[in-house]
Amino acid sequence: MHVILLGDSIFDNGSYTRGEPDVVTHLRELLPRSHTATLLAVDGAVVANVSAQLRRVPVDATHLVISAGGNDALGNTDLLALPVQSTTEALEIFRKRSEVFEKEYVAMVGTALRAKKPVTLCTIYNGNLPPAEARIALLLFNDVILRTAVAHALPVIELRLVCTEPSDYANPIEPSGRGGRKIAQAIVRSLEAATIATRVVI
Repeated sequence: MHVILLGDSIFDNGSYTRGEPDVVTHLRELLPRSHTATLLAVDGAVVANVSAQLRRVPVDATHLVISAGGNDALGNTDLLALPVQSTTEALEIFRKRSEVFEKEYVAMVGTALRAKKPVTLCTIYNGNLPPAEARIALLLFNDVILRTAVAHALPVIELRLVCTEPSDYANPIEPSGRGGRKIAQAIVRSLEAATIATRVVI
């Protein structure tokens, strides 16, 4: 087994762990000795950047795990401060932003599936953020991720139920060494559950 980690700093968190192991290091330690993992995720990446990462997937890769969308969510936090005349107007703005994200996310997953390797998706965790900011990802982006996963019968790692404590975060949005280990453990559990067609892993 050769697991490829794609996406953003949820996986590429080595710069934030203060010397503790990052996600890919934890994952290599947890996998059986004959298996390995490669980090292609890049800190700061948005969903549109994942296609370039997919072009670097080695030929011996066996599984793709993607955690992307958090930076797209951060790029839409202006929604919290937009002046609106009514709830209907606010919901219409949310709908338009969600549709833009969905188009990009569905296209990215389609590109990943063309590699003909098992794909696992991750939701966006709430982070160590004020509740209102965390709900942006919950309302707009995780719905897209979950619906895309179900549409393609792909497994999902529900990161909102994996990183649940302040100590899981190195700062408001990056996983700490502790959080990274939890994420790696969830990846291993998702791989072990590979015989189930559609599942959510925590």
